[in-house]
Amino acid sequence: MQGFNRTTTVTQFILVGFSSLGELQLLLFVFFLLLYLMILLANATIMAVIHFSHTLHTPMYGFLFILSFSESCYTFVIIPQLLIHLLSATKTISFVACATQLFFFLGFACTNCFLIAVMGYDRFVAICHPLRYTLIMSKRLGLGLISLSGATGFFIALVATNLICDMPFCGPNRVNHYFCDMAPVIKLACTDTHVKELALFSLSILVIMVPFLLILISYGFIVNTILKIPSAEGKRKAFATCASHLTVVFVHYGCASIIYLRPKSKSASDKDQLVAVTYTVVTPLLNPLVYSLRNQEVKTALKRVMGISIAIKWR
Repeated sequence: MQGFNRTTTVTQFILVGFSSLGELQLLLFVFFLLLYLMILLANATIMAVIHFSHTLHTPMYGFLFILSFSESCYTFVIIPQLLIHLLSATKTISFVACATQLFFFLGFACTNCFLIAVMGYDRFVAICHPLRYTLIMSKRLGLGLISLSGATGFFIALVATNLICDMPFCGPNRVNHYFCDMAPVIKLACTDTHVKELALFSLSILVIMVPFLLILISYGFIVNTILKIPSAEGKRKAFATCASHLTVVFVHYGCASIIYLRPKSKSASDKDQLVAVTYTVVTPLLNPLVYSLRNQEVKTALKRVMGISIAIKWR
């Protein structure tokens, strides 16, 4: 992030999201604290179950392990600071801290988008090419896809952060959000932002629409293959293996599209905060819950791991 504009006069921003709620901020603090603890516990549980259960040592659950870890880091970038600001009279954040938060938020968010697409490809190979699954989805390919997702995600985050922070900020400095996101920050730049907004919109299409379209294409082949299965039970099991992933896909990409792929609107900033709560707090909690409640393999492994833990405890 060395492209920061040296003419910037704003040294700190004020995050005014939720400031108008007055005494309700204490209730919000309790609400977000409980959600944050649930997110950490749920994702830690998923990672522990995958780690300790040898039946889940497959590419699909390897991707889920990394996604859970990334989601935990993603919320760590935003929620702790939100909790502090809900209890604090001063809701300031330095320019450098804002840029850092923006970079890591975008980095993990982009990585998650690519990881979910990789999981869609994994389902495509598993259902459409089951006999060659272990040959195609090798450990080397899995690690390569994870590394590519992370490297691409953080490279895009670096480009986007530089595009924003390279602009001059000379006041006002009130960010109408509860964290440093692209649109609320770029509105404060004291220069014409149309070209850079177009560049950021293009990056959003790359991060959201391209993986989503690849997932849709994968599921087109998957549905075609499932419909050729002669038994109703076989079709049901095949669809069941995809249900968890599809739920995450539509919630994740749906919320991201509402924020980043719609025409610019000044009147939607308050609604944006509500949608942002969904993709910064609810979605990271939804992922482990969906995969634990709707996935029979995970539920079985969870019971087995819990049973072993209880047995060890009572020895």
